[in-house]
Amino acid sequence: MPFLPKPLFLFAFFAFFAFATAVRSAPSPDDEARFLAGLPVRDTPLEPLTLSTAWTEHAVVFDRAWAQLERRQLQPIQAWAPAALDHRYTDTTPVLYFFSGPDFLYAHAFFPTAATYVLCGIEPIGPLPRVEDLPPQTLAASLGTLRESLDTLLDFSFFITKKMRTELEDSRLSGTLPLLYIFLARSGCHIRDVSFTGLDPHGVFTTGRTLAPAVKILFSGPGGKDQTLYYFSTDLSDDTAGRSGFLSWCATLGPTRGFLKAASYLMHTGGFDTTRQSLLAHCDAILQDDSGIPMRYFPAHDWTIHIFGAYHGPIATFKQFPQPELGQLTALQKPAPLPFSVGYRWHPGESSLILAVKATHSTAP
Repeated sequence: MPFLPKPLFLFAFFAFFAFATAVRSAPSPDDEARFLAGLPVRDTPLEPLTLSTAWTEHAVVFDRAWAQLERRQLQPIQAWAPAALDHRYTDTTPVLYFFSGPDFLYAHAFFPTAATYVLCGIEPIGPLPRVEDLPPQTLAASLGTLRESLDTLLDFSFFITKKMRTELEDSRLSGTLPLLYIFLARSGCHIRDVSFTGLDPHGVFTTGRTLAPAVKILFSGPGGKDQTLYYFSTDLSDDTAGRSGFLSWCATLGPTRGFLKAASYLMHTGGFDTTRQSLLAHCDAILQDDSGIPMRYFPAHDWTIHIFGAYHGPIATFKQFPQPELGQLTALQKPAPLPFSVGYRWHPGESSLILAVKATHSTAP
């Protein structure tokens, strides 16, 4: 067996050692998520970066904002949802959250044990966040931009799409993936694997060109069970939805739950018929605010409707989409006020939710 000359042997040894050390010390996606979320990353390769003033200030601001969000929104949802949603709060049925952007936070708050979350929006995914590659002088600005892109969701429970897209495109931590990381980490989840994929026109996963690129995140929830999050960056209008493969793939998931919030009343117009029909066909139950599917598409012989909170009609921006039948149902059912805000009616006491349950599954609210 031939031996390497001593200088070459030493070079090879140290090269291998350096490579092994680099591989071993590479931050994991979970490390990256916790760092971005302003959470401790002790004993990880990112711990030295938390000594910077930029990260320390980021963590303080985020802790303060998150404590307010917990008190005002998340804890009331956790107290309200088990009785209001019954078994739908705790079962593992997949959740379809269309027009969501990267809002994993509320999907998880209302349905914390879903085996699979399918989020979809027009916002791009972006590359894998790698904070260790950021020039030190840009860290403060990058973290600040992330906080700014979350402002409306943390304050009002929804994203302003145009504002968020502009901020994310201008940041070194671009796309929706950093925000998904933050919501997962702050929801007590731990990321195990992240991969990029997409769908062909038949709804089959592909690595080729696609109208429905996606990121797939495997994670464990607070209870330790394995769960999966997909975020698809795709157009749900009729021009694209019928040929992207996205709705075809969703149909393969079996019975699902739908969740719609701050959906810009898009399915009240004529340009999203395919998406609306798909949700109605494949969801056993849909939890939504009034901006989701219009009430006229839930006939009484097919769906049972439960109203929660107070319906005050759409805000001025969407005044052309009133639903008098919702006001009538609210007067008939006399629901208690919601203890949290949701959708565009974010002032306390003004929000409402609709739980539509398919007739064969309507034995309980």
